[in-house]
Amino acid sequence: MKRCISATPILLALSWFAVGLLPRLGAQSGKALYVVTHVDIAGTSSRLEEATRAVREFGAASQKDPGVVRFEIVQQEGHPNHFTIYEVWKSREAFETHLAAPYTLEFRQKIQPVLGSPFREKLHTLVP
Repeated sequence: MKRCISATPILLALSWFAVGLLPRLGAQSGKALYVVTHVDIAGTSSRLEEATRAVREFGAASQKDPGVVRFEIVQQEGHPNHFTIYEVWKSREAFETHLAAPYTLEFRQKIQPVLGSPFREKLHTLVP
């Protein structure tokens, strides 16, 4: 029997992500910036533990940013070395401030030596 992967769970997750944000974005929804980042870790289990700790600390610090609307980190089932970071910022300027923050620079410096693939950060805006 062939196994089909349904797009429904993905579409529901994306819908939940967008709809859950609308009340919080208010009048600034036209300026909001959505960022999706994939982080893949390579190496031993001790490296993965260290990287996971760094990812958690980065997430906790990022959630305190004044320009953040939503900041979530998920870990792929069956691939604990694959993380995806979902971010929503009130504006591009808020995101750029986040990028320049000391904790962001420190996180990127810590994570760089254990990356299994290049850091993939994609910026998005809502479709009007």
